[in-house]
Amino acid sequence: MNKVPIPTLERLATYLTALIELNCRKIDTVSSSDIEQATGINAAQFRKDLSYFGEFGRPGIGYDVEELKARLARILKVEQAQRVLLVGAGNLGSALIGFPVLKAQNFHIVAVFDNNYNKIGRKLWDLEIRDIAELAEVNTELQAQIGIIAVPATAAQQVACKLVEAGVKAILNFAPAILRLPEDVVVRNVDFGQELAVLAFHLTES
Repeated sequence: MNKVPIPTLERLATYLTALIELNCRKIDTVSSSDIEQATGINAAQFRKDLSYFGEFGRPGIGYDVEELKARLARILKVEQAQRVLLVGAGNLGSALIGFPVLKAQNFHIVAVFDNNYNKIGRKLWDLEIRDIAELAEVNTELQAQIGIIAVPATAAQQVACKLVEAGVKAILNFAPAILRLPEDVVVRNVDFGQELAVLAFHLTES
């Protein structure tokens, strides 16, 4: 598993999203061409990505949607609910809690934290906003290992350290900041400004 390229894992998550949608539409079997149409990822690439994990599908029949969905969920460790802590109860945090794809892929935000006393104690969707000072104590019970950072860049490193101290081993960071954490902590960065700048560049190129 450690030798699987990160882009392959990213595509597996894309395939899983497509399969969840197909399953909801009561579609029983698909071909690699169907997956290409649903995801925009080349059918040959799809087959190559699956080959890292063994044999899939049946010649002349294709892939059983329910079976493939279940296998990809096991590979990505989302066959069971993954508990997630969210730090940052602003607009982005609110959007993330209400984002239906997270629950569809078995990621459940189970607690939200902030340091703004005007927010602490209020409800964000169906969760009470907790004081970030309580993070470690709360997670002693919840045992979440994934954290999301949705705070300004100036607070991101401190928040990340608090998450790690609370037992979090994987962090999705929306703050435009480089986090310095132990090597055993996995960090994925989402920089909206960077992505929009790349899009703007391509607009001028075209």
